[in-house]
Amino acid sequence: EPVLAVILDIDGTLVDSCASDAELYADAIRHVLGQVRIRDAWELYPRVTDTGILADVCRDNCLEYDEGLSLSVMDEFVARLSANMAANGPYPAVPGALRFVQTAVQRPDVRVAYATGGWRASAKLKLLGAGFPLDGIPLASANDHHDRKHIMLHALGQLEGPFTSVTYFGDGVWDREATAALGWEFVPVGPKLGGLMDFSSL
Repeated sequence: EPVLAVILDIDGTLVDSCASDAELYADAIRHVLGQVRIRDAWELYPRVTDTGILADVCRDNCLEYDEGLSLSVMDEFVARLSANMAANGPYPAVPGALRFVQTAVQRPDVRVAYATGGWRASAKLKLLGAGFPLDGIPLASANDHHDRKHIMLHALGQLEGPFTSVTYFGDGVWDREATAALGWEFVPVGPKLGGLMDFSSL
């Protein structure tokens, strides 16, 4: 019986959160670190994860990065995210994504995990807000590693294999690069990669 692993990015892939999310994250960094220089686009950082970017922001600004600092920025970001969701409602699911995940989780030949470059706490807020199931689905995040490939491998490692194929769904150039480096299948989502705009076409 072939078993397929399906690993899903969250921001921009399952949940339409990218626009305000980036702004809230930059605000949280500056709230904790002061008026630091942040590069013009996330893709200019070698590791596009919440902890990876923060470590490089510290390096760019000659500041010391440590776990305590990371937790302070995370707490500030989660507080801002919660306030934003309370004021404006939760981020919506990408069209068809909710049904896709609910169906995949029910299939005996599929194992599903979430792998995000964001922090675990903010990922859970977004997934729950958009109505995605969390119970029994592994969630690997920037709390586990700074590097996206390691986050993805951590997600896979929590699933029961062996697998005939591993497929990653992502919306960023960094998702595509990490998937290629791991030798997995890749399904692009959203306009940046000219990918799926609606999961119901799958």
